[in-house]
Amino acid sequence: MPKTVTIEPVTRIEGHAKVTVHLGDDGKVEQARMHVVEFRGFEKFCEGRHFSEMPSITARICGICPISHHLAASKAGDAILGVPVPPTAHKLRELMHMGQILQSHALSFFHLSAPDLLLGFDADPAKRNIIGLIEEKPQIALQGIQLRKFGQEIIARVGGRRIHPTFSLPGGVNQTLAPGDRDAILEGIPAAIAGCQAAIGLIKAYYAENAEDVARFANFPSPYGGLVTAEGALEHYDGYLRFVGADGGILEDGVDPAEYLSVIAETTEDWSYLKFPYYKKIGYPEGAYRVGPLGRLNIAESARTPLANEELRAFKALGNGKPVEGTLYYHYARLIEALYAVERAQQLAEDPEILGSDIVATSQSLRQRGVGVIEAPRGTLFHDYTVDEGGRLEKVNLIVSTGQNNVAMNRAVSSVARTYVDGTQLREGMLNRVEAAIRAYDPCLSCSTHAIGQMPLEVELVGPNGEKLDRVVRG
Repeated sequence: MPKTVTIEPVTRIEGHAKVTVHLGDDGKVEQARMHVVEFRGFEKFCEGRHFSEMPSITARICGICPISHHLAASKAGDAILGVPVPPTAHKLRELMHMGQILQSHALSFFHLSAPDLLLGFDADPAKRNIIGLIEEKPQIALQGIQLRKFGQEIIARVGGRRIHPTFSLPGGVNQTLAPGDRDAILEGIPAAIAGCQAAIGLIKAYYAENAEDVARFANFPSPYGGLVTAEGALEHYDGYLRFVGADGGILEDGVDPAEYLSVIAETTEDWSYLKFPYYKKIGYPEGAYRVGPLGRLNIAESARTPLANEELRAFKALGNGKPVEGTLYYHYARLIEALYAVERAQQLAEDPEILGSDIVATSQSLRQRGVGVIEAPRGTLFHDYTVDEGGRLEKVNLIVSTGQNNVAMNRAVSSVARTYVDGTQLREGMLNRVEAAIRAYDPCLSCSTHAIGQMPLEVELVGPNGEKLDRVVRG
């Protein structure tokens, strides 16, 4: 008889999700899905607030991604004001953003995914975590902690505090960078570069030692999307939208991010609260594209910093002229971006304009609509605000990175389940691989949804009549 395996919650991600794996009579996987069990409310309860409040309000969506929302909301506010941001403010925002990219990528790789990669998918779950990594490989764990700490230090020195700063606002920023803070950032760059390079060496060694698993672990084609510079280089703060197809051919290029609705649409499914964005010209679900580190490196032609550009060339060589498709390569892409963030932070901190005092622009009139787009650590983030003549929000649309990877995460879950799960002999390590497919995307479900609830820590094998056939409790 058909059976269903439920993994609830998915562990070592931000937010709440579950996975259902549907088995046939022969115990083989027929279908698997990731269900987002939280409900988003931010778009509605922001209505009626003044647009100038949004950089602070939307930052509270998540404690992991506050800088991304803070800056995207500010950029939407810039558009409503209709004024250019002073160059110093622009550079300070990007510098803080580089700190966010670094700290988030370090958290994702070292704290959330490295326990699987370095301790083993089948390791005892009581030890397969950051504490176990500290015990087994203390030097590696310390590198991760130091990298994340440095990213947070950049945020704090630029924005005043590590989490939920009130630094950026429509039209610019509210404080200058002190020379001492600039010097402290520059002082930490060499060690951070060395840490990123060591981490890249780790992931390359893992790929070499586990080539067969890497090749079959949720390896599938898809379109990719995100921001690039006008020259097609890797970009996180500004730029233009580019989409490439599964064959590497450019589908869209040079699209003004404010016109995102001309190329992106969304749909829903009855088994998840998270929406499903897709590329309009292909349609749903074939047009579901991937964003984030893997997506950004697949659409970019180069990086604007030397060491990251060298690694980007090595990354692209893996695809033999096509996009790199394997889900586990998200980790390599993530670490290349961490290296880029450190190098880019150095470039910005060394720019004399970073210490300027012209940091905010004002306007005597308001535009009805403003769109702010930024590359958050997990992928492209859209903030779209419509206001009345007094600046009160009438409509808010947020398309977050995790939502854009929704179809891909479900494809990854199904692929890994079919490859590794044996329904006749359920083992924890099999199910952990399914979870690891989601962790590779580093989803942030609090960004995409919002609800209050407590999730059970258990995995159940349930028969068609509701009978519990097997049960594994975590912790």
